[in-house]
Amino acid sequence: MPMHDKTCLVTGASSGIGKATALGLAHRGARVALAVRDHGRGEAAADEIRQRVPGARLDVLTADLTKLSDVRALASRVRDRYRRLDVLVNNAGVVMFHRQVTPEGLETTFAANHLGPFLLTNLLRDPLAKSAPARVITVSSSGHKHVRNLPWNDLSTAQQFRPLRVYQTTKLLNVLFTAELSRRLAASGVTANCADPGFVRTHLGRHATGGFGLFLKITRPFQVSVEAGAETSIYLASSSEVAEVTGGYFAKSCPAVPSALSQDREAAERLWQLSTQLSGLDTEHTIPNPT
Repeated sequence: MPMHDKTCLVTGASSGIGKATALGLAHRGARVALAVRDHGRGEAAADEIRQRVPGARLDVLTADLTKLSDVRALASRVRDRYRRLDVLVNNAGVVMFHRQVTPEGLETTFAANHLGPFLLTNLLRDPLAKSAPARVITVSSSGHKHVRNLPWNDLSTAQQFRPLRVYQTTKLLNVLFTAELSRRLAASGVTANCADPGFVRTHLGRHATGGFGLFLKITRPFQVSVEAGAETSIYLASSSEVAEVTGGYFAKSCPAVPSALSQDREAAERLWQLSTQLSGLDTEHTIPNPT
């Protein structure tokens, strides 16, 4: 579907799936804002996209999504700079192999993969709603299916830090967030869906050691390219086939079945309330519960 009148924001767009997603949307004619942590790498990514898509309309916005202050600043710049926002792709993600905490005292994986996107989406609800029909796509992972229960008392701090488990848990949070977001946005004309990119050959695991590092090396020949990994995000952002689909989980550009836990409405509501508290959103700013 042509996107010449659309404005899209893609987080984590300096490399990997994010850059490939930005490229795909630019190729379809959209104006694309690349939200990146490192401005130099972001400009390099934009230059590469312009070489492949002459005339591409690109902007580079710098923000560290592990820092809630940066998320707020990014949302403010987007609201001030763009007349409309048609697509938000929550793509940025990290895998941490040693426990680190943010200035707000949050474990970094949780902050980058869940709370940052949660806050950004809430702060951009007005430009999305004003541009309706609009779309929110959040990149998850099939790894969420390995999580059998949520450590509610240790969710945001991960004192019991196991790198792969913490990452998989944040990917489960992505699906729960999307389910609750779709319910809260049901009457707004804004859809919310999850993209599972598959087992992608990215730089996320480049610092992995031990058994996980060995696993990544052994399985590397079976990992798909970032271009293939971005296809589902691009499909959800642009295809007329999913114009009215919301609350879905997609893999290989087709509806897929997430875990049973990810469909637990009580857990989704509890996560929303916890995230509202941790992000500093009050009831006036969070997307309201329709019931």
